[in-house]
Amino acid sequence: MSKNHRGAGIRTLPNNGRGKCPICGKDNIKVLYEKEVDGQKLNICKYCNAAMKNKARKEAKAAPAAAAE
Repeated sequence: MSKNHRGAGIRTLPNNGRGKCPICGKDNIKVLYEKEVDGQKLNICKYCNAAMKNKARKEAKAAPAAAAE
């Protein structure tokens, strides 16, 4: 069966959701994830979003281990 509505949400965005990621600087990449960085809300790419989540996860895991010592 066909997937008629795939990507319908980003078709309404300017330039189909593509732009320049303010963190990594890649051009013409989908910037669909809104994150707060240094007090500003920015739209970032999925690679930077994953990197930020992984960094936060590692810091959260290290914090209880440091507190236990």
